[in-house]
Amino acid sequence: MAPKAEPIVSVVMGSDSDLPVMEESTKILEQFAVPYELFLTSAHRSPARTTAFAKNAAQRGIKVIIVGAGAAAHLAGVIASETLLPVIGVPVDATSLKGLDALLATVQMPGGIPVATMAIGKAGARNAALFAVRILALENETMRNNLIKFVDNMAKDVAIKHENLMGIRS
Repeated sequence: MAPKAEPIVSVVMGSDSDLPVMEESTKILEQFAVPYELFLTSAHRSPARTTAFAKNAAQRGIKVIIVGAGAAAHLAGVIASETLLPVIGVPVDATSLKGLDALLATVQMPGGIPVATMAIGKAGARNAALFAVRILALENETMRNNLIKFVDNMAKDVAIKHENLMGIRS
């Protein structure tokens, strides 16, 4: 049995209730054979743990951090303030505000602390992983070629769906 590759992407969540959304990131990472880890921490409930994670991520070989959080959603920003690694935020729909609070908390970072922010929920989690793959593909030809195939397949799917639609309307 081959040893498991060391993770290069960290998928971080502010709560275990965020897992159903963040699993969309892991599905994409698995599709592209990107080794990843899951990490649970909270900007508010475990700030020392969050800081230690962010400060040590690069040393552990992490290249990109994807962060999902709901409500006040300061987790991505706190992590970004403690590392130079790219941080991608995924707002999670966790309150009566349907994720709008998380979106605003994630996207409205002060100048100097960048967080790439995706859409609310599962689509955002998928896009966060695809954005991570795009970053990693800058230095990985195999990943770049797989990304090209992925994009080509999406275009082919649209063409097939169009043909199917035209067949229905005839």
